[in-house]
Amino acid sequence: MKLITELGLPEYPFRMDHHAPSLFMGSCFTENIGRLLERWKFPVNINPFGVTYNPASLGRQLEALMLKEAYVAEDLNQYKDRWFSFDHYTGFSSSDQQRCLEGINRSFLKAKKELQQASLLVITWGTSWVYQYKPTGSVVCNCHKIPSGQFTRSRLSVKEIINKYSDLLPQLFIHNPDLKILITVSPVRHWKDGAHGNQLSKASLLLASEALEQQFPGKVFYFPSYEITMDELRDYRYYADDMLHLNPLATRYIWEKFQSVLVSGESQQIINDLEPLIRMEEHRALEENGEAHENTLRKRDAKRLALQEKYSFLKL
Repeated sequence: MKLITELGLPEYPFRMDHHAPSLFMGSCFTENIGRLLERWKFPVNINPFGVTYNPASLGRQLEALMLKEAYVAEDLNQYKDRWFSFDHYTGFSSSDQQRCLEGINRSFLKAKKELQQASLLVITWGTSWVYQYKPTGSVVCNCHKIPSGQFTRSRLSVKEIINKYSDLLPQLFIHNPDLKILITVSPVRHWKDGAHGNQLSKASLLLASEALEQQFPGKVFYFPSYEITMDELRDYRYYADDMLHLNPLATRYIWEKFQSVLVSGESQQIINDLEPLIRMEEHRALEENGEAHENTLRKRDAKRLALQEKYSFLKL
């Protein structure tokens, strides 16, 4: 007896593995899947600009990674006692200008190098609503607690998103000819505009992603995380306390779907082999003294050594 309407997943002509780096950028859903990959030692870089929700800001960040050498003091803004960049999430801001800049460039330069080497770029769009800073007219990644009166809020049209990425993606494929792009739409609902407003926002993202997939066959792909949540996980037991974000159970469910069609057989075996070691490392002993604890540490170290010998390319 079937209790859910299960989706048929696309067939992809590529697989992720532990040998080729990947870059994950976008909403908090990207963070959730990316952190699982990071846990299992995949070479993955997650949100080098911080969590980003809208397609325009993500496009601006990708342009910066291709064209910009580094961020400089003139790229920063100040509000009250905080220095920040409108391209970045609040986690990069600081009361010290130099510290802010150093943190931004540490992450930026690493991602800039990895974009040239990555086999896969995963982009998660969360909303088509954007905020434009009135003094410059530029779309911002984050408003950094500046009063709302200094921004104009609007929703990107399907055409605007398509036009932005129709210009951007060819540049990316010249920059890294081996790159493939996987677009996902975050299942997290943005409730500020109500249920209907959220659906309109998501609809723009879905239509734009379909158009880009058709425009760049063999280079741009779509993973149905949004549809899996809406159709297979139609129950509030899969949501966090705010009833908008997904809980760990839902994330693992979507991960299993993701893994089944996008992770190589070799890497799935590596995940299985690593899991006992990772659980040992994550375990916190009640007492860190005594023979029992010493035995546990010896077993952990022996397991790590054996796995490092078996998988010499991993960083354990």
